[in-house]
Amino acid sequence: MSWQAYVDNNLVGSGKVQKAAIIGLQGGVWAASPGYNISAAEQTAIINGYSNPGSLQASGFRLADQKFFTLQANERSIYGKKQADGAVIVKTKQAILVAEYASPIQAAETTPVVEGLADYLIGVGY
Repeated sequence: MSWQAYVDNNLVGSGKVQKAAIIGLQGGVWAASPGYNISAAEQTAIINGYSNPGSLQASGFRLADQKFFTLQANERSIYGKKQADGAVIVKTKQAILVAEYASPIQAAETTPVVEGLADYLIGVGY
């Protein structure tokens, strides 16, 4: 399956994710929802946030020029919120899954979709 198919079918296609992207751990967007542009600086901040979660806790993060408040950041997952909407970001062995959801969808609905795909990708070596 192509990276774009994971975004289109597994993430956005779930109905629990509004926009999504897959970025490489070395940077670079592998696939993204149409019009969902995560800048190089935003990618770098997310990648670096995994080695320094405190930086994300202190200043939040940006996705497609939208500021998110960091609710939680650890070595696997980053959860963010902006008003009624939010983001779930999960690291695999080689990539980072980025998913945004919009109200009335809640984090508890989106999180298992993103974490589940991450578990699958880790299981097949990605």
